[in-house]
Amino acid sequence: MSDPLSKMMTSPDSMSKMLPAVPDMDTQLALAAKMIDKKTATHKGSHSYGSYFLEYSLMAEFNLLLKQKLPGIYCIPSATSSLVWYGVLFIRQGPYQEGVFRFQVQIPENYPDGDVPKVVFDGSVFHPSVDPNTHTLNVKQGFHKWKRNVNHIWQLLLYTRRIFYKIELSNPLNTEAASMYEKDIEQFQARAKSCVTDWKEQLYLVTDHPDPHYLTFSSFQEQIHGPVRDKMKRGVEGHVREEEGGSVVGDRKSYVATGSLTIFSEKLLPASDIGPKSMPK
Repeated sequence: MSDPLSKMMTSPDSMSKMLPAVPDMDTQLALAAKMIDKKTATHKGSHSYGSYFLEYSLMAEFNLLLKQKLPGIYCIPSATSSLVWYGVLFIRQGPYQEGVFRFQVQIPENYPDGDVPKVVFDGSVFHPSVDPNTHTLNVKQGFHKWKRNVNHIWQLLLYTRRIFYKIELSNPLNTEAASMYEKDIEQFQARAKSCVTDWKEQLYLVTDHPDPHYLTFSSFQEQIHGPVRDKMKRGVEGHVREEEGGSVVGDRKSYVATGSLTIFSEKLLPASDIGPKSMPK
């Protein structure tokens, strides 16, 4: 008598019937979100699942970040390591107005069961909550402990933006900046403005980076950036945004003026008003 199990194992048709279909991307992300919520740490706090599950957890985190559409924050995982995310922060008002700050989010290998991810700026930032030597943000001021299913990386990015608008002096990493803010606000504002100027001067220095996901900047070039700017000002045809009380057609776009980092906002122009005559030859 032949063995039915051996026939099943050697038959391609039988094997194809046994294997489940590959899930689509939405299903994969939903499964990854469940992995974040599922308890996986051992009693000693060590990581008990492999890198495969870690990658899916971080994938779900990035999907959550994209859904938030955080204004003034751009962030993308490194092309070489999912544990490093590159970010750029744009500050629109306050003592750090017009500031553009690059940073990295450094995620622990035992995420999400480990310590709070680090936020490290690429250069010096004169701020009470930023270490003047390591350029590391005092994330423990906002997150005493990283809690699974409670804390997410997009919340960490929100906190990073918030410290530039609301200065906190408790447990400062830069005591000079904290003392100056408390005793001489005008001098602090001058130092903050100087910090913003320093970052502006360094913004275009990095033109090439070994990681293709590193966020770089280039000066305005009419032939390259002009058509893109005009397209942005025309808006997306048929674009509708949801607001309380109903849907309204988006009629404004923000942009940075040539030669400065000042952010402007203006009404979109009709497509008929921006034709080939405005495009560079």
